[in-house]
Amino acid sequence: MAKKLVIKVTAGADAPERCSQAFTVAAVAVASGVEVSLWLTGESSWFAVPGKAAEFELPHAAPLPDLIESILAAGRITLCTQCAARREITGDDIIEGVRIAGAQVFVQEAMTDGTQALVY
Repeated sequence: MAKKLVIKVTAGADAPERCSQAFTVAAVAVASGVEVSLWLTGESSWFAVPGKAAEFELPHAAPLPDLIESILAAGRITLCTQCAARREITGDDIIEGVRIAGAQVFVQEAMTDGTQALVY
């Protein structure tokens, strides 16, 4: 059975360590051959917008743009539909490769056999 990991990150610049942990775990899982789906919700939604990850700083942490690039190379990043709407972010505003989807898709992914889910 394939290893699958769904990660929901709710933190952004408001909680930098928690935010960085989510992206780091996702990138390490992808590099380890795990099928990863990273969900951007709440304040992390802004990282779906080009250039926003470059503004994020946390000492001794991998640069967020590099982590996003590695996750997109072999995994999936999804921006929450409602979170995007609250921030007036549209499909035209986001990084290529990021999709917008809602809770139904999250639940479907998280409930797939063999999937582990984490929330940060």
